[in-house]
Order: sequence, then C-alpha cells, then structure tokens
Amino acid sequence: MQGFGIDKIKEIIPHREPFLLLDEVIEMEPGEKILAKKEIKKDEFWVKGHFPSFAVCPGVLVVEMLAQAGAVCVLALPENKGKTAFFGGIKNARFKKQILPGDVVFLDVLMKRLIGDVGIGEAKAIVNEKIAVLAEITFALKKLD
Repeated sequence: MQGFGIDKIKEIIPHREPFLLLDEVIEMEPGEKILAKKEIKKDEFWVKGHFPSFAVCPGVLVVEMLAQAGAVCVLALPENKGKTAFFGGIKNARFKKQILPGDVVFLDVLMKRLIGDVGIGEAKAIVNEKIAVLAEITFALKKLD
C-alpha cells in the first residue's frame, strides 16, 4: 500500500495532538508491516522539561511512536475497523541512541503474530540509518462503544 499523511492516520487511530506521534506512513502492508515517520521538532511538548539544558526524546515516547505505527498497521485491516489497540506488553526494549530535536525517526514494525484480537510486533526506531530503539510490543484490540 502506498504511503499517506496525517489525515489518513487520524482516520485509523484515535490519537490526537499533542499525543499523536506520527507524521506520515511511508509504506504499509496492512496487518503485516509498516514504515512510518516522525520528525522531532524543537517545540515538541516535552522539550522544555526533558531535559532543559539537553533535550532528549523520552524513551517511553519513542516506544509509543512504535506502538502507534503498529496500531495503524493492524487497524487498517477492514475487520479491525472501529477497534482501538491497547498495550499488552513491552518486552526486551533497548535504547541504543539518543533521539534529539531535529532528528527524523523512522518507525519500522513487523507483525510477528496476530491471532484474533491479540498480536505481537517487532519494532525498531531508526535515526540516520542507525537503530535507536528496539522492542517487542504486544497489543490487544478492543471495540469501543
């Protein structure tokens, strides 16, 4: 599937600013894999406080970026329309490189398993062609009333 921008992302996941942490989907095979992008701006909501003299993107926000990318991938399947993806677990998270304002983060998620409403994705955040964060993310899908 061809890439798409923020408007289509908002049609698929419920996240909104300031907590929508994706800018664009570069390519995707729904339910299989996704490559998304987030440009880290100098005015991100966390910059003033994490840390004032040396802004570093919080690792938990990078994991959330990966989770949002994975959610777009899974929720783009027609059978998951109207559902939301919730964290079920984060396993083997490794933070290998700091992510700073001005960086462009590529979010690469490969779905390893999707059985019913539960799945596992292998996730990588990449900056300047180097792995910044690795994690296995587990999620559960739920239809919201």
